[in-house]
Amino acid sequence: MAEKDKIIRSERIEKAILLVRGEKVLLDRDLAALYGVSTSNLNKAVSRNLERFPADFMFRLSKEEFENLKFHFGTSSWGGTRKMPRAFTEQGVAMLSSVLKSKRAVAVNIEIMRAFVRLRRMLATHRELAQKINELEKKYDQKFAVVFEAIRQLMSPPSRKQKQIGFKLDRTK
Repeated sequence: MAEKDKIIRSERIEKAILLVRGEKVLLDRDLAALYGVSTSNLNKAVSRNLERFPADFMFRLSKEEFENLKFHFGTSSWGGTRKMPRAFTEQGVAMLSSVLKSKRAVAVNIEIMRAFVRLRRMLATHRELAQKINELEKKYDQKFAVVFEAIRQLMSPPSRKQKQIGFKLDRTK
């Protein structure tokens, strides 16, 4: 696999990892696209092997979670979805390698596992950095309080205030 293909695949995988129910997951449709199979074929293979996918490996999104994802991504429809998507945890993705046996599936699974590891490392580094800043703040006097607060603001994720787009119809007339 060329280095350029690896970079594209890794970025694509990392963008597809979502946080649902406090778990980092990949949705069935994203996995199917990565594996180069249809979502229905991926789900058929999983359905034939449900005993390999306990609740901590895979779960179906609730209608509310699905609507929230559609809102988050700004899509009004996901191609006429009849069933709620399945969400696969890291262990569920690893289990898919025993169900999908093509060479592409093996290569994709390796990249997905690497993406999960990178994500875990980034989160650990972030926690360590926050802890070190807290220790430094305790060590130094109030003169540096403004500096520490500025660093914390830079580390925190941006607030997601939604601007209303378009026009608002005045129905009082």
